Formats: sequence, structure tokens, C-alpha cells
Amino acid sequence: MTDIASINLTARENPPSAAWLRIFALVYDPFLWLGEIAGMRGRRATLLADAYGRVVEIGSGTGLNIAHYPEAVTELLLTEPEPGMRKKLSRRTDVNRCATEVVDAQAERLPFADASVDTVVSTLALCTVDDPDAALREIARVLRPGGQLLFIEHVRAGSRLLAAVQDKLAAPWRHFAGGCRCNRDTVGRMRACGFTVAAQDVVWRGMPALVHPLAMGRATRDHGPCRL
Repeated sequence: MTDIASINLTARENPPSAAWLRIFALVYDPFLWLGEIAGMRGRRATLLADAYGRVVEIGSGTGLNIAHYPEAVTELLLTEPEPGMRKKLSRRTDVNRCATEVVDAQAERLPFADASVDTVVSTLALCTVDDPDAALREIARVLRPGGQLLFIEHVRAGSRLLAAVQDKLAAPWRHFAGGCRCNRDTVGRMRACGFTVAAQDVVWRGMPALVHPLAMGRATRDHGPCRL
């Protein structure tokens, strides 16, 4: 077994505890504060300017995206499986003008009909789900023909040195950061699922170097079977 596989297996077998996830929900916004004012807040606004119609956001966390949704969004469904995050998320829903609902659901099992969603949003969420391939299949399932996935995601570093550090620290970082795997090739997984991806590499300033590498963009797909 390779070192990377061993790290990922260890992380999968030892998920963050429920007690720590409750604490992490409380400290999440303060922990991201510097990164938000150093550029992430602006990136959220830029990304979400293209959202429209019926929108599903996976892993909505504490709701840092909500204020950035445009008037073109007619319905906003915010999925979040962690109770601590969901509690804070519910307090932010009144800032949005469209019909908004908080849904207790995992990205791997979305409770929405096939081809019923115009836009899916994932910001720092596909790095956290236990089964990203299943999550991408669900996203592909619920999107209407011509629908879109808008995303900002942690990705594996292009630098060999930083990628090696990400691999080395993958398990402890996951435990601290509520399940985040900072070294996933999420864009590659999207393409393997049949998505056409337009993405740019960006740097998350104001955060630990481990999570500096981000991919930001838009993914669309035809409605053939997902290859994952």
C-alpha cells in the first residue's frame, strides 16, 4: 500500500469525533475570518454571481455564501449534515430574498428529484465528503440538462513539496478541520464523472499554507451516465 493510500485509509477509519465537530462549528467563522477578508469573500461573490434558478448548495456550513446569491436565484436549498453547523446556518437564512430552506442531508444522498436543479454550489465541501465520487454522481443526477456546478475547492498542490506536506499532514488536518481532505484531485474526479470543467487555480491567502491551493470554476455535463 502506498503512503498516500495509507494516509487516506487511516483518515477514513478515524473520522473526527462528534464532540470536536460541535466545537469546530463554533470556531469555524473566526478561524476563516482572515482568509475571508484576504480574498475568499470576494471569490464567493464572483462565483455565485452566475447562480440561477433552483439552487442546491452542498455542505453549506455556517452559511457564508448566503449573502452573495443574486436575484436570479428563485429557490435556495442549503444542505448540511452536521447539527452544529446547521444551527448557525439557520440563523443566516433571513438575509436572502428568495425562498430558502435548510436541509439535513449528505451530498452523497441528496433528497431531490432527478433533473430538478439548475445550479449546484460546492465551496470547500467536496474535500470533506466521505465519498466524493458518490457526491458527484448525485450532483450529476439532480442537475437539469444545461445545469451547472459552481465550485471553490481545496485541491492537491501543484508543487511537489507542498503536495508531500499535504499527504503527510492529511490525517491530522482532517481531524482538526472537520473532515477536510486537502490533497484531493477534485477537478480530476469531476472530469472522470463526465463534467466539462472550466477552472482556475487560486491561492487562499490568510490561511495555513496546507490549504492555499484552491480550484475555482464552473462544471457542466451532458446527461450520459457518470463514469465514476
